[in-house]
Amino acid sequence: MQELSIQLSDTKWPLTYTDHDRQIVRAIVVDDQQDFYFVRAKRDDNFGKATLIETFGGGVEASEDLETALKRELKEKLGAEVEIITKIGVVSDYYNLIHRHNINNYYLCEVTSFGEKHLTKDEIEDFHLSTLRLSYRDAEEEYKKCAETKIGKLIAARELPV
Repeated sequence: MQELSIQLSDTKWPLTYTDHDRQIVRAIVVDDQQDFYFVRAKRDDNFGKATLIETFGGGVEASEDLETALKRELKEKLGAEVEIITKIGVVSDYYNLIHRHNINNYYLCEVTSFGEKHLTKDEIEDFHLSTLRLSYRDAEEEYKKCAETKIGKLIAARELPV
């Protein structure tokens, strides 16, 4: 299977400059019931007030390879051990407001077990992260509903093609 490669631009905020690239890992997480897991974030920051849906994932640390980072992020934010099925591909996008280029590495993963989450204080208090377990169709509808905000449009543009 050929990996997906998508290049997106931020059309919601003007591009003044980009000062860093961020390697990110993200996962389409599915269980044995064919349900999918997403993170719900409620934010009120420079991007505006928004309730969002996103795939689980996060930044890759300097000493990590992509798969190690993915497993760490899924353990921290979802409390899940997973089997990585395949790499889906890369979506390159920009957040002009914070001058960042994101290199999103997407994987398909199957849950093998659940345990305790390890969210940071910011993830709990600033982003109010919670877990959504949805069917494929319900997830599509949720992305469309959350795309009513500028940041929601950027996220939906990145995630719906995957």
